[in-house]
Amino acid sequence: MPTFNIRHTTKYSYEVPVRESANQIILYPKVDGFQELIYQKIQISGNPMVSTHEDYYQNTVGTFTQIEAHSELIIDSWVVVRTHSKSYPNTEKSRKSQWEFYLSIQDQLPYLDFLRNEPIELKDEILNAIPLVKTLEIDPLDYALLLNTYVFENFNYLPGITNVETTIDEAWKIKAGVCQDFAHLLCGFLRFKGIPSRYISGYICPNKNGMRGEGATHAWTEAFIPFIGWVGLDPTNNCLVNDSHVRLAYGRSFSDCSPVKGTYRGNAKHNLEVSVSVEYEDEHEHLAKEEWHLPEEHTPFTVNSYQRNKLDQEMQQQ
Repeated sequence: MPTFNIRHTTKYSYEVPVRESANQIILYPKVDGFQELIYQKIQISGNPMVSTHEDYYQNTVGTFTQIEAHSELIIDSWVVVRTHSKSYPNTEKSRKSQWEFYLSIQDQLPYLDFLRNEPIELKDEILNAIPLVKTLEIDPLDYALLLNTYVFENFNYLPGITNVETTIDEAWKIKAGVCQDFAHLLCGFLRFKGIPSRYISGYICPNKNGMRGEGATHAWTEAFIPFIGWVGLDPTNNCLVNDSHVRLAYGRSFSDCSPVKGTYRGNAKHNLEVSVSVEYEDEHEHLAKEEWHLPEEHTPFTVNSYQRNKLDQEMQQQ
């Protein structure tokens, strides 16, 4: 049962003061039998009141506004999360009954939302290239793992060449992207076969073997497997999701799960800095939670081009 300290900081600096900033944050870890929220503190410059609600997908969403003119906006989130390992037992149901289950839910909620793909112009080309199997030859879970490996082996992990608006068609053409693109691709491939799949946003935590996306925001896919439930698949690392992943939200795609987005009135020019740090709790046991605070002066954050592009495009101007 590893316990992780996670700090996620977003800072917007505006060339000239802006006003009427309205924002949405999805920075609240899921709480269930596999994930415990031990502690959370969100501090926002100007100390606005944050209202929270559950959205359609049962994600906790915070909203706040900054009416007064301001030259910067800093959103600082600290969480301590304990994760529990998962096991994915083999079902005793026959392959036929497992695949027939999918036929019975094609028009049912909550699966319906996770069966529909965005319009994909290259659908025929993709279907001719990805593994397609006869349903009686393989279990749904094994097929999902096969597609997970296909994405991992056929697409290059290359930060900086895609953004939040990159489509499945575009990622397919360039055969490259980052975790967000890999998750979108796997969702699309699974949905072609009638397997409900949802996009997951969160963090991947330190692992002694090292993983892509470690210690940063991360994305992966969950597929619904009959008689087992939602199973996490990480195509960026070609693995089943376990206790090294921390879930924030899920939805049909990134647009349902964006950690930070908003609008404001004023000059469109701004600078974005993002920092995410993830550590095991015992690495900083000496730091009491009440000592966590926003520093008076912010030092430059470490940010990769994917994070920069992602959040730049989510902050839209009016």
